[in-house]
Amino acid sequence: MDFQRLIAFVVFSFSLLMLWNAWEDYNRPKPAQTVRQQVQDAALPVPSQQLQPSAKPSQTSGSTTAVGARAIVRTDLVSATIDANGGDLRDLTLNAYHQVADKTKLLKLFEESANHRYFAQSGFVGNDLVNHKTVYELQPGEYDLKAGENDLKVSMKAVSGSIEVVKTYTFHRGSYVIDVDYVVYNLGTAAVEGYPYFQFQHDGKKPDGESAYVRGFTGPAMYTESGKFQKVDFSDIQKAKQDHVKSATDGWIGMVQHHFVAAWVTPDPANNAKREFYTRALGGEEYSAGMLLPAVKIAPSETKHVEMRLYAGPQDQAKLKTLAHGLEHVVDYGWLTVLAYPLFLLLSWLNSLVHNWGTAIILLTVIVKMVFYPLSVASYKSMAQMRKLTPRLQHLKERFGDDRQKLHEQMMKVYQEEKINPLSGCLPIVVQIPVFIALYWALMSAVELRQAPFALWIHDLSEPDPFYILPLVMAATMFIQQRLSPKPPDPVQAKIMMFMPIAFSVMFFFFPSGLVLYWLVNNVLSILQQWRINHVIERAGHGTPAKN
Repeated sequence: MDFQRLIAFVVFSFSLLMLWNAWEDYNRPKPAQTVRQQVQDAALPVPSQQLQPSAKPSQTSGSTTAVGARAIVRTDLVSATIDANGGDLRDLTLNAYHQVADKTKLLKLFEESANHRYFAQSGFVGNDLVNHKTVYELQPGEYDLKAGENDLKVSMKAVSGSIEVVKTYTFHRGSYVIDVDYVVYNLGTAAVEGYPYFQFQHDGKKPDGESAYVRGFTGPAMYTESGKFQKVDFSDIQKAKQDHVKSATDGWIGMVQHHFVAAWVTPDPANNAKREFYTRALGGEEYSAGMLLPAVKIAPSETKHVEMRLYAGPQDQAKLKTLAHGLEHVVDYGWLTVLAYPLFLLLSWLNSLVHNWGTAIILLTVIVKMVFYPLSVASYKSMAQMRKLTPRLQHLKERFGDDRQKLHEQMMKVYQEEKINPLSGCLPIVVQIPVFIALYWALMSAVELRQAPFALWIHDLSEPDPFYILPLVMAATMFIQQRLSPKPPDPVQAKIMMFMPIAFSVMFFFFPSGLVLYWLVNNVLSILQQWRINHVIERAGHGTPAKN
């Protein structure tokens, strides 16, 4: 078996393994629903001795799922639900995106339902201060961003002991950024201090309808200059295995899922106040992840402001870069980021020219093919020469089929006589495998391709072809490529190679149509290159191939 076919067989085997794993995930029985355990989030975040040696966290009781007065907020981009209990952001619907499982429904990033729980919460750790258990005075009703207005504010008030707090959400037109502002009044005669915290509560589940082929990360993530970008698996939180950065003077914390992210970031990038990051298992398969800020001290009759910014929306890298340093790393390109990210930048630039992501993928394929053209020429020349040697190699197999060593010696002698390097044909495949994987992750991770149409029946390049036309055409191009390639002398190997287009087409039924489009165009260009080089070789005869 020559090395080119060996590599193809390895890729094919790996692809079958992915298909099998995805099939098992899809058919794995769902766990029976059990009575939800009491969420043990009564204990608020505990400041460490480093943040404040004298801190003593307050304790409250009850469940965070209590429902009170609610404000329904609508802007041009989002619809949100704010509950008076803690002033939690309990629901956030993204108006520009639809669910994967049900295209008729809009996507919910934050959600409070029987199947999914994902909130944004905030408060203070300290006596006589509000937290995400406090019940605010909130005027219920609908709050709509009116025409001509750029901002929409929703305020609520709570009194705890001698402290009066006004919490305000500010929504902005054309933005997924929500500003959260606390105004704290000390009405008493003694100074009060408390530690602001901002956190997410999540049930640990992946988004509904996420494809088994999407191995995207779902869970807490954070960024600091010292620790860089770090992800924390829910399973590690459950096992109390947390090796992430615990404190820093910069950074943000977020909750990541495929294509979308929610993150707490400081409004002032120059703010170098020490902060602590924490993750906790709450019980009932629910978790929290948040950021704890240094204590705010409020003297009698004094007023203090605490501000934080919440981003909750798509993983738009251009916008995320401007919001917080390192926030763009939430886009998961896998272990080939060094290749995937430049490919995405090139793809984005091409899309800015043609205003169609499908056309941009075609142009990107042509560019990649041009870059690898010198390698492809050497490969196809070698393959064309090998094709002409097939009868001689078959004859040697018939003569020395029982003596593998002698057969190998005679084949190498033929290669030397014809000045053919049998390994030269595998180099382009070896080089293109990481490029293919990198492009796969680029197409899978880019939210810009979500719901992006191409043409005709392809209305979403991030979803599989609904009619399987692209995979079938791609399989046909693979058959044509095989006809142009030298036939393997081994009958078993020949059957395997004939079966590969069928297997690949079945596998690509479940791949994003954007990726299948890339592979199809790549195959067509390869066929044209291979046909031309074969034609040149045949005109040059058996000797040294003709020059291009």
